[in-house]
Amino acid sequence: MRRALAIGLLALAIGLAAALFDAEPLWVPAVTLLVLAGAAATWVALASSGVQVQRTLAARRVMEDEPVSIVLTIRAGRIALPPARLVDPLLPDAAPVRAGRRGARIRIEARFSRRGRRRLALPRLLICDPLGLATRAVVAVPSPASDELLVLPRIEPITRAGGGAEATRIARRGRPAMGAEVEIDGIRPLRDGTPASRIFWPAVARGADPQERYLAVGNESQPLVVLDPRGAATEDQLDAAVRATASLARALATSGGCGVLLPGDRRPTELSERLAGWAALHARLALIGPLHGPALACVGQRSGPIIFVSARMRTRLPPAVGPGQGAARVLVVPGRLASMHAAFAVGGCSGYVLGGRRSRARPGESSRPAARRRTPT
Repeated sequence: MRRALAIGLLALAIGLAAALFDAEPLWVPAVTLLVLAGAAATWVALASSGVQVQRTLAARRVMEDEPVSIVLTIRAGRIALPPARLVDPLLPDAAPVRAGRRGARIRIEARFSRRGRRRLALPRLLICDPLGLATRAVVAVPSPASDELLVLPRIEPITRAGGGAEATRIARRGRPAMGAEVEIDGIRPLRDGTPASRIFWPAVARGADPQERYLAVGNESQPLVVLDPRGAATEDQLDAAVRATASLARALATSGGCGVLLPGDRRPTELSERLAGWAALHARLALIGPLHGPALACVGQRSGPIIFVSARMRTRLPPAVGPGQGAARVLVVPGRLASMHAAFAVGGCSGYVLGGRRSRARPGESSRPAARRRTPT
């Protein structure tokens, strides 16, 4: 309304000059400008009365670089909308709204390249008269359901250093195949290739369909993914480490289950093949900061492979992690290490196998060191 107010003050100044100097021709522009300013301000005030601007998000959670649909709905008040423009930070330019309509809808396809919680600024509808003398902004009503968006770290493919297939088998290296299955979980239909020791013979004796004993896998022997977000030189390195953690955890979980240890947890979060708890873990990864590291006290109790994902460049594992004597110990860092050969790559990070099961002695060779022969004195 500043322009209309300025024109109104100008009209009063011209009218005052006409009265002081008895200049009757000045009354015409003074009255004309005063009427135009008043009419414009009144029209914009009436047109903006009752106008509503509402924003609707197609999803509250979206992965990095994935499109999310945002719909802005405009509803007119007492009269039809005058010429207006919709201003939103997600729009490159203000979107025009045609005059004479009772409402409008504008769809925005937005993408976010970085993970984290995004607080969206409120859109504004700028209503003005045809001459542009008066303008009024109508701001959308704040709503937690439409003003906040969680951007999740995207899932990247795991490839071997030479390109091609997934490298989840590296994380499975050294895992005890038979020793991990220790508890009977139930009975299920017999599958091809099942050993005879696991066939449920009472069902066969009764003449029922062949069944097998289903054994649960112990969590301590499953692969463990550990994230250490401290010491990142740039924000890109931290984001790369988080993406690598999410990608490795998802791939290992779908191929048999795994554990994930994040900063602030005293015990790992176990993921099964059904991905129970994955949504909550994925949301936590989106909010990981660089200040706190993982608690490694429980890592030494794991007998399975350990994948240590570090946000800073390093060549050694922490003493609490390894390298271990049994299952594989894998170090994942952003970028590449020039002095080492990467086993796989994921999300801008490279994985290096630093420890694993000792090689077995060849047939006929003893695994113990040979005793030194003493010469009698």
